[in-house]
Amino acid sequence: MMDQDFLWPHLRDLPYFRATLRAVEARLMHEVDLKPPTLDLGSGDGHFASVVFDRPLDVGIDPAAAIMHEARQRHGHRLLVVADGAQLPHPDEYFASAISNSVLEHVDRLDEVLRELGRVLRPGAPFAITVPNPGYRGELSLPKWLSKFGLRTLGNAYEDWFMRMSRTKNLFDEAGWERRLEKAGFVVERTQRYFSPAALRMLEWGHYFGGPCLLPRVLTGRWILAPTRWNLWLTERFVRRYYVESFSDDGTYTFLLARRK
Repeated sequence: MMDQDFLWPHLRDLPYFRATLRAVEARLMHEVDLKPPTLDLGSGDGHFASVVFDRPLDVGIDPAAAIMHEARQRHGHRLLVVADGAQLPHPDEYFASAISNSVLEHVDRLDEVLRELGRVLRPGAPFAITVPNPGYRGELSLPKWLSKFGLRTLGNAYEDWFMRMSRTKNLFDEAGWERRLEKAGFVVERTQRYFSPAALRMLEWGHYFGGPCLLPRVLTGRWILAPTRWNLWLTERFVRRYYVESFSDDGTYTFLLARRK
């Protein structure tokens, strides 16, 4: 049973497909004991940290300077720093904990980033990660539909395009992540798959049906013009099933809790 509902705080600010995924990830991240100082690796617009945690995280790192202004308005971090994850501007063993929420799949120099994170974390410090796993590609609906009509090549092309569109470069199973984390000085204590194939298809099609949110975002800086219950009640009713669903082995995303050796 969930003590705190993370769906509505995400749904009122984000396109529904992104809000649902982030709300499920909030359920997992909220349980982690993050002793300060905490590093948020890939802090982005700061929305996730501002909603999920009971205190501002100590440092948010992101290479995208343009998004930092929005993050500052959310007050989810005590300090925001524009920096490359492979060159963190902090001394050895500075942080007592770290998170990276739906970030590492986008990173170019993954092994360098993981090693650098290991450098700035104290021995025994937890590192909580959420990433898509190979099911993120394998459970897309359109390729499955195309394959029924003998159009597997076209389905493969769609999968390739979807990976580029979502900027997904690192797509590993749990064993693959464990190997990379082990090389960087971590031991994985727990893994949990989440976000079912049905939820993934909701996210897949949400990229298209959520298109109308782009206009208010460009014009006003907000995704949702009327973030009220009466405006979003039908949307909330539709996506809540994916928020409350039980975690299972066929989940298309993976939560990993690692610890610095």
